[in-house]
Amino acid sequence: MTKRIDSVLGTGIERGQAPGCVAMVVDRTSTRYAGAFGVRDLATGAPMQVDTMFRLASMTKAITSAAALQLVERGKLTLDTPVASVLPEFGALGVLTGFYGDTPAIRPPSHPVTLKHLLTHTSGLGYEFWSAPLTQWLEVTGTPGILSGQLSTLRTPLLHDPGAAWTYGRGTDWVGRMVEAASGETLDTYLQDHLLAPLGMHETSFDPAPALTARMAGLATREAGGGLSPLPFEWPPGHELWNGGHRLHSTAADYARFLQMLLNGGTFNGARVLESNTVDLLGQNHIGELWVTNLKTVQPPYTNDAEFFPGMRKKHGLGYVINCEQWPNRRAIGSGCWAGVFNTYFWFDPTHGLAGLLMTQVLPFADHGTMALLDAFEEAVYTEFGR
Repeated sequence: MTKRIDSVLGTGIERGQAPGCVAMVVDRTSTRYAGAFGVRDLATGAPMQVDTMFRLASMTKAITSAAALQLVERGKLTLDTPVASVLPEFGALGVLTGFYGDTPAIRPPSHPVTLKHLLTHTSGLGYEFWSAPLTQWLEVTGTPGILSGQLSTLRTPLLHDPGAAWTYGRGTDWVGRMVEAASGETLDTYLQDHLLAPLGMHETSFDPAPALTARMAGLATREAGGGLSPLPFEWPPGHELWNGGHRLHSTAADYARFLQMLLNGGTFNGARVLESNTVDLLGQNHIGELWVTNLKTVQPPYTNDAEFFPGMRKKHGLGYVINCEQWPNRRAIGSGCWAGVFNTYFWFDPTHGLAGLLMTQVLPFADHGTMALLDAFEEAVYTEFGR
């Protein structure tokens, strides 16, 4: 049953679509497919293994969003809670309207940013990878970039009034701070106690133990000629916060447990971590008449232009993108998905009861080779399991 998937992934790696990958398909109760291909690290030639560790980057966001929804269930937060009422420092953020020379022009937002704005990426907070004004603001103010792990990088201005547009950005890092304030726990402790341990995700953490770090995939970069080469990477030392938007590390099998929880309406591994109506809420359109749009790069070393299913209408729930159309021979309407900047990808399809993961470690994001591999993988999955 899996020869087609093996062939697609093996051939893609041989063609240089990625140096190596781990792919996994699960249903509500079991693993339907797991495979590893290529090398874990181009610098050493170590083979990719199914238990390889990956930097999740923005695949962290769905987990942090689920944590915030737990606190909504417990009455500690509401979707309409103004962020500044929980985190007063957020109230200092204004809307960037331009520059007078090197001086940013900032005005107050038209109304407060809420937890819902953060979860749906409609707060106005952005990422410098896809925003020239924000890149300029970081440069003229000397503020470190988002990967620095410094508190000051969260205090960037809004790029528009809350609710005016879908703008992908650092909002989920602020969600993590709201989780800490509302729970009285640090984000790493809260996630371990209330999500990761109950689901059996024992190899998921912000700071993996040395035994797990030894299994970490090396990062590769796509060269101008199309080849791949090793890219040394270490998170900057001395981080001041647990980045709820991008800092977790995990394996495909661990993350698959989180997706199985979503497929099962909030329960897995004998533990209920979300109510079924909350999972339903996660997957509904929460951006109204707005649409998820193409992310146009302003920093090509980190990312290409990025868009899932170009031409398809897409909405955003409370933690991930939702497709509004059936893609031929692929995931159904209402499926959820997202990715990480190092080219890790997930989707889950409640209609077919399937979820898939493709894990690599390549820059730039939306690498054309890896995206082609993802497309071929998903089509093979639905050919084998989804009809």
